[in-house]
Amino acid sequence: MFVPEQFFKALSDGTRLRCLLLLLAEQRLCVCEFVHALDLSQPRVSRHLGQLRDMGIVQDERRGQWVHYRLHPALPQWTIEVLEAAYHADALADIRQRLAAMPNRPSISCE
Repeated sequence: MFVPEQFFKALSDGTRLRCLLLLLAEQRLCVCEFVHALDLSQPRVSRHLGQLRDMGIVQDERRGQWVHYRLHPALPQWTIEVLEAAYHADALADIRQRLAAMPNRPSISCE
């Protein structure tokens, strides 16, 4: 069962919040894209994404050596509305711009 307290706990950390907002905007990203967009180390990004996965907020999919993340399809609608409101409050323009400028940005398959 999805616990609202866990969702808001996830949002209380800036890195996790930015990861969720990026997923809301981009639909699906691999860890390397988060690392580049957020300018953080891979272990740090992976740790936060793992926490989000364990909370049932994101879903991961391994494709070869790459792990892709997306918002969990079973998220309640109210959580999407909260994320959309947060996204519109701070559209992450600088982070999305950095992601778009990523050299050799992998395709959706990252293969």
